[in-house]
Amino acid sequence: MARIARLTYYPVKSCAGTDVSSAEVTADGLAHDRVFQVITPEGEPLTQRPHPVLAVVRPRVLGDRLALSAPGREDLVFAIRYDRPRRPVSAFRWQGEGVHQGAEAAEWFSDLLGRPAELVRVTPGHERVTGGETPGTVAFADAHAMLFLAESSLDELNARIAERGGQPVPMDRFRPNVVLAGWAEPHREDEVREMTVGTAKFGYAERCVRCTVPMVDQETGAKDGPEPIRTLATYRRDPDGGVVFGMKAAVLRPGQVAVGDEVIVHSWAGPSPSTAAAEPPLTATASRPAESV
Repeated sequence: MARIARLTYYPVKSCAGTDVSSAEVTADGLAHDRVFQVITPEGEPLTQRPHPVLAVVRPRVLGDRLALSAPGREDLVFAIRYDRPRRPVSAFRWQGEGVHQGAEAAEWFSDLLGRPAELVRVTPGHERVTGGETPGTVAFADAHAMLFLAESSLDELNARIAERGGQPVPMDRFRPNVVLAGWAEPHREDEVREMTVGTAKFGYAERCVRCTVPMVDQETGAKDGPEPIRTLATYRRDPDGGVVFGMKAAVLRPGQVAVGDEVIVHSWAGPSPSTAAAEPPLTATASRPAESV
């Protein structure tokens, strides 16, 4: 039986997350998750992919104020703007608007990144529909409301990395919203099609295709490749390209979730071809075939 081991929301997309013992689940995911985004003056997103230093920015939502901190920089706390002024913004093929958070926040991020930057928040009427097997809505996250990842999946990956002579990577490299404990088999989260956790209900959208962000050390904000992408490429390739790790989900019913909540799975999918065909794990204790993702 799986349970929630860790809950994390990321107030500013591509910046550090906030761990909580319980959280509200809205139609767009965990409350406060990726409701802010750093952009260029033209509205294009600025992320860890070209700017890994964003990983060390620690945002905190303090009621109607947002606090920003980073090593070697003066903290900034400012009142959140909820409606005006607005800016055109984009996020992973979506075009819309965001609420500009003022000159102080823009200057703070511009100084950090060494280039012009601004900070925006979702508008009061924000509505961004996502695709996947279960459609839903989302704030500024790349594509879907929630990202689930099981501890056993990371254990399997780190065992394979060790077999290749590498160092294990921590869970925060993958920036999940929900970490699940209790499943002995890796990648069981990818077989879930519908589940209830706490009072919220979720539907499978797709497996998470990974970019280069997992190669960024989330503590230092520096690139630290080639792991884990190098090892994932040996057994977690997606038929359509890229490597996959974790399951993205849509919110079917908002509610409340908490660390320790049991995962009640209502429906499962069968094994996926990419994993069913994978070679057996490289660990001496794992002689079974690799499970689907």
